[in-house]
Amino acid sequence: MELTPIDVRDPGEIERAIAAFAREQNGGLIVTASQPSVTHRNLIISLATRYRLPNIYPFRYYPAIGGLASYGPDAIEAHKRAAAYVDRILKGEKPADLPVQAPTKYALVINLKTAKTLGLTVPPFLLARADEVIE
Repeated sequence: MELTPIDVRDPGEIERAIAAFAREQNGGLIVTASQPSVTHRNLIISLATRYRLPNIYPFRYYPAIGGLASYGPDAIEAHKRAAAYVDRILKGEKPADLPVQAPTKYALVINLKTAKTLGLTVPPFLLARADEVIE
């Protein structure tokens, strides 16, 4: 497997890189969590669809708007944990004394409509493991 990072701050570079990925056999996109990838999410998803590239993202809202799949922290769980920290701070605890927390719950979301558009069949065992399937 060869990984090729791209600069997602520049829409032109995104277009050139995704077009280049499409020329290679067995290519796909793994989009990581960054502000530029969020900013350009619609462009990334539309190019992945145009070039029929499998794609996975870090957050649920990507497959909700047409991406193939996401695997990342469960946003609701993260917000609940953040609220608990706010409560502790409002009750007098010092923020510096609170431990850093990492996500404890992750969610797999698969968009079957996008899979069909890309000509992919999602294996039943993967669908069974998904937390959400968008049809």
